[in-house]
Formats: sequence, structure tokens, C-alpha cells
Amino acid sequence: MRLLLWMAAIALTGQFVCIADSPADPYAPLWLYNGSWRVTRKDLASGVKPDTLVNQCALVGKFFTCQQIVNGETGALLVFVPANQPGHYHTQTVRLDGRGGGRGDLEIKGDHWTYTSTWEQGGTTTYYKTVNVFTGKNRIQFEQLESKNNRDWKSTNSGDEIRLSAGTKTIAR
Repeated sequence: MRLLLWMAAIALTGQFVCIADSPADPYAPLWLYNGSWRVTRKDLASGVKPDTLVNQCALVGKFFTCQQIVNGETGALLVFVPANQPGHYHTQTVRLDGRGGGRGDLEIKGDHWTYTSTWEQGGTTTYYKTVNVFTGKNRIQFEQLESKNNRDWKSTNSGDEIRLSAGTKTIAR
């Protein structure tokens, strides 16, 4: 589960931009995910290389998707659907075995992008939140948090992402 949350958090990053909500193209900010990134987590052991994340994104009809490749291995497909107000999206992670990770949500407010989700297990709900703050044109600081009550949050990881290259836009109507 942590790996899926980490992959979702990493894939859901872009380059610095203040988002102006565009009702004409609700997917415009999500194209920022497209491309290659170097991901350095705070908990990275000394001497271990940072991860390389490649997001291959496409707009397919009403769905925006990003296939994630982490260190050369396909990890998951991320799906985004606009929610009921500008800057809000529903998200879903689909693994290679075809299983979904459960619906999450993304809220974009300027250079702060916040992803939220829950995990139910044995009658207990765990709440997850990833906050991405864009600190430059090609750099993001991220923090992953979790909570048992959706009020008191504990940081579980943080780090930086640096864009290595942009991807190509793919649109299938």
C-alpha cells in the first residue's frame, strides 16, 4: 500500500505554475506530470541513487491518464476525472494486476496540490494526504502524511522532485 501511495504521490507532480482554473480545459494543469523526474526522498539511505520516475500521460476521451514507470519498471496507471468544481479531481490508481487502489481526490490551489485518500482494513480507516509545493519551474517539495482520525497528521516521508525532461502530449478523442 505504501508503495502505491508513494507512486501516486510522485506521479502527481509537475513544474512550478500558478494554476488559473480553465473551464475550457480542466486537464491543462495535469499535463505538467508528463515527462521524467528524479525523486529524492528524505528517507533515502546514504549512497543509494534517487529514483527515476517517467510519467507517460494521455487524454483519452474524458479520462486523463498517466502510466508510471519507476526505475525502468512499469508500476501503475493513474486516472484523473474532473470533480464538481474547478481545480478538483477524482483519482484512481490501477496496478498491473488490474486492481484499483480506491478513489482518491486532488485539490489544486495555486502552487499547492493536495492529494487525499483513505484505506479501510479490519474496521479501521487510515487517512492519507500528500502535499506537493512547487518551489521553482522544475522542482517540487513533497510531504506524505497519515492520520487515524483525519485531524492529527503524522509525516511519513518527504523529499524533492526535479524535472529531467518533458514528455509528449497524446490525445485520443
